[in-house]
Amino acid sequence: MGKKLLITEKPSVAMEFAKALKITTNRKNGYLESQNWIITWCVGHLVTMSYPEKYDEKLKFWRLDTLPFIPKDWKYEIIPAVQNQFNIVKQLMQRQDVEEIYNAGDSGREGEYIQRLVFMMAKPNPNAKMKRVWIDSQTEEEILRGIQEAKDLSQYDSLSDSAYLRAKEDYLIGINFSRLLSVIYGRKLAQSMKEDKASISVGRVMTCVLGMVVQREREIKNFVKTKYYKILGEFGEENNSFKAEWKVSQESKNYQSPKLYNESGFKTKQDAKDFIETLVGKQGTITQLKKSKQKENAPLLFNLAEIQNECTKKFKIKPDETLEMIQNLYEKKLVTYPRTDARVLSTAVAKEISKNLNGIARNCKDEEIQGYIKKMVEEKYKTDLTKTKYVNDNKITDHYAIIPTGQGYENYNQLPDLQKQIYQVIVKRFLAIFYPPAEYSKIQVTVEIENETFFCSGKVCLKQGFLEILKQKSTKSGNTVENDQQETNNLEILKTLKKGQQVFVRNFEIKEAETSPPSRYNSGSMILAMENAGKLIEEEELREQIKGAGIGTSATRAEIIKKLEKIKYIEINSKTQIITPTLKGEKIYDIVNSSMPDMLNPKLTASWEKGLDMVAKKEIQPEEFMTKLKNYIHSKFNKLVIKM
Repeated sequence: MGKKLLITEKPSVAMEFAKALKITTNRKNGYLESQNWIITWCVGHLVTMSYPEKYDEKLKFWRLDTLPFIPKDWKYEIIPAVQNQFNIVKQLMQRQDVEEIYNAGDSGREGEYIQRLVFMMAKPNPNAKMKRVWIDSQTEEEILRGIQEAKDLSQYDSLSDSAYLRAKEDYLIGINFSRLLSVIYGRKLAQSMKEDKASISVGRVMTCVLGMVVQREREIKNFVKTKYYKILGEFGEENNSFKAEWKVSQESKNYQSPKLYNESGFKTKQDAKDFIETLVGKQGTITQLKKSKQKENAPLLFNLAEIQNECTKKFKIKPDETLEMIQNLYEKKLVTYPRTDARVLSTAVAKEISKNLNGIARNCKDEEIQGYIKKMVEEKYKTDLTKTKYVNDNKITDHYAIIPTGQGYENYNQLPDLQKQIYQVIVKRFLAIFYPPAEYSKIQVTVEIENETFFCSGKVCLKQGFLEILKQKSTKSGNTVENDQQETNNLEILKTLKKGQQVFVRNFEIKEAETSPPSRYNSGSMILAMENAGKLIEEEELREQIKGAGIGTSATRAEIIKKLEKIKYIEINSKTQIITPTLKGEKIYDIVNSSMPDMLNPKLTASWEKGLDMVAKKEIQPEEFMTKLKNYIHSKFNKLVIKM
């Protein structure tokens, strides 16, 4: 009887597969073997693309006449440091007694690429059936399901095509344009930096991100604060008054006046005073009174970008550190696959979700989390998610959102404190979706004084619902406890008013305001901006709506930020995680902006990513993508070389 060979991405994962398959004996050099199974592993990348000099020694030197470099037949090589493990994997794949080979690499595009490179170089036994294991967590049942339901490897060929093309695109754009710009502008850059020599490093995604950082920095530096003056009116009786803010309306005598800075402010204090003079001693009338009840549901679950942003805000850590920690939680069976873009669950997972909840209830020792579970049970909260916004098969590509598995608690106590805290953040976001919505009471009041309109609103939380779990400690505008109290007081006063009622004008005040510059990115908000193709969208609902092709992928974004910091194009403040460009980064930006500005355009970068996605979905052929890429490179070269 033939053997089954299973190849994972690294040794620790191989051990989890061995445990699930009950293989405890016969540990050999670089693999495990039982009567039916052989399990081996890569150690990350075993194979890499060859540098240009491997094609031709002359290409070692950066010269204009050898560019652009676009190979007809691509060369790959084994990474010397891992040659031994590659040889072991190769020998096992070529064994004549191996009848089935399982690719159990990381379940994503880059994981597919790592393994396919190995298969290409190792030339496995041609008689062996090739299969692909695709799993969403490393729990024993999920590993066994993945092996049992493994599909023919060929079903993932389009994903493999997309992965190869991503690597070729990054290679061709990085090597060709880094060399071209270095040859043309390197000497000038070195002189301006007072260095002996300088090279210019550009990349498809990296340069675009640098552009976002520099552009934001320049917006801030060039920003001129403008003061303007708002009008607040105080209405009502001495101990029962409320404040409302004036805004210009079409009926106002100031409609479209050049004295206005915006709809609610005057350019000068004197104009604001003059305006108040026209209203002193007049009576106000309540012309509109709108009462409403509002419901707010818990936010969607975490994908990688969202949890990276959350951890930067909460713990002031970099996105690559967050990914490393969640990867560890995944390998310890505590959470599902981290490199996901989805923020929802699949229908199949939603049907089984009680397993996750029961696992947390039985095994999680955290008192706060147990308190939330206890309330769910006591209040009989529904666990059926099928007709909610948290389940949507159409919004899932490779994997569903990051959620706790309800397993792996035997590993929990050994975790560092920060990993425990990140795990708790994931669990709380998960439990919140089973809680009822938060409910608010809101009143909006409009007061008119001789065609001038003042607006006021009051809002109070009637039922906390999911906010009990995801309560905010503070907001940008200050302490929420104080704000809530103010809102409640407002609401109590506004509740006593009636439409058509006359209100006494107690006082007017002029409130000085000023425009504020945009804020700098931090390492977490940059990840969100990359996911949303260059827009930093902090509004939760809006983010859900505009999802499209982002810049980079969930698996690569943190690495790109890390690389920009490593090559000293950006700096990241270790305490605040605020990103600023370095002098060199700004000079590189200027060079790219003057020579090939579309490299800085997030939409262009996102469109390349969309193209790769289309290859993976078989919507376009790999050849079509490659032709467009070659044409792009040639057209850029022609324009730049003519410029010289």
